[in-house]
Amino acid sequence: MALITDPNITAQIRDLANTGTVDSNQLVTLLNSVLPAGQQIATNAGVTNGIYKRFGDFDKVNAKVEVVTTGLWTGDSGSLGNIYTSSAQMLGTSGYYYTNVYDYNPVAYADSAEIQFAIAYGHVNGSGSMNLADNDNALMATKATYAQYRSMLLDPTDTKFSFENTSGIATDANGIYVINIARGRFREKMDAGNWSMKVAGSNGTFTFIDNSGKKFGDDLGLSGRTFKVVSGSLNLGTENEATINTTTDATTGEGYGLFYPDRGVIVLNAKAIGSTVGTLTAFRAYTKDGTYLLSGSLSGSHAQDREQFNHLRLVKAIEAGGDFEARRTENISTQHFFVRATNREFNYSNNPTYIDADGFFVESTFETDPQTYITTIGLYNDSNELLAVAKTSQPIVKSFDKEVLIKVKLSF
Repeated sequence: MALITDPNITAQIRDLANTGTVDSNQLVTLLNSVLPAGQQIATNAGVTNGIYKRFGDFDKVNAKVEVVTTGLWTGDSGSLGNIYTSSAQMLGTSGYYYTNVYDYNPVAYADSAEIQFAIAYGHVNGSGSMNLADNDNALMATKATYAQYRSMLLDPTDTKFSFENTSGIATDANGIYVINIARGRFREKMDAGNWSMKVAGSNGTFTFIDNSGKKFGDDLGLSGRTFKVVSGSLNLGTENEATINTTTDATTGEGYGLFYPDRGVIVLNAKAIGSTVGTLTAFRAYTKDGTYLLSGSLSGSHAQDREQFNHLRLVKAIEAGGDFEARRTENISTQHFFVRATNREFNYSNNPTYIDADGFFVESTFETDPQTYITTIGLYNDSNELLAVAKTSQPIVKSFDKEVLIKVKLSF
């Protein structure tokens, strides 16, 4: 805002207005005749004298897509060490089918504990859960679980999950463990080749990864991309590719599992995993049917006289391993707006504190060197409705001898 006190200019503007037609070019010429150099109104396009400025064709970059990869777990952490389950969930009917795994104790930290993933055990014939011969109200939880993931992940013609064997021919598996990552954690998809899970038992601690690093078995099926679960190491912190130690269990000759990054699901061959990892130290499980002492092979119990809660075995083995690392990847659409404040723009403020009651600058030096401080940028539509606000990290001084270029990035 410039203050013009020349009475001659006021009279000339009045005479111009009395003609009934105001030529904007004449008006600009009159004003520029009394404004000091550097503060005159530009007559070329692209300079604004108001508080709004329309973006030009070259001020916007649309339809940019960025691939962003972050840690999978809460807080964008890439590693999950300690894991916890909820006794409240296990005491409910859902406890027959799966158990939720948290990053913090859900009892002690109810406000901050979040579900990271769930673990379920499925058997094609219902082994590991009570059958109808012993109880007319049996839920056949393991059979329902197997059928659920079979319909979700396999082609309609496949009746069982099949895993690679040493002869190169897939072997059908009756029993499976399913690790289902929480939807809010993997979002768009898990980052293939960037997860590893340690599982511990009587035979030691073993690290399982997928084989996508070397692009073996990148198949497209009903569920999208599918990779194999293998024993190996990601070799993080080095320039080396992931190391694959073994693709099958030495005793059974069967593959360890399948990985579905687009679904956030890892399906493990219970027989092969159990044979490699071994048995578990006895532990107490608090379930809807009471407290049980679970022990034995990670392959799981096939007894059907009662619910065996086999999914808790894998929880215990992962807990003993102490490290589940994973990342997610997303395609983020972005728009970039280049906000340009030329040397002649935005040097005056509409803030009422900028001038006193008589219309003079509060800061006397602004008479010859007006300044403002840019702190906020608002993006508006053609109806002057505010759509987005961007804040600068610190105020940016603006004057007639300074130009400012700020890039605003919108991600969605």
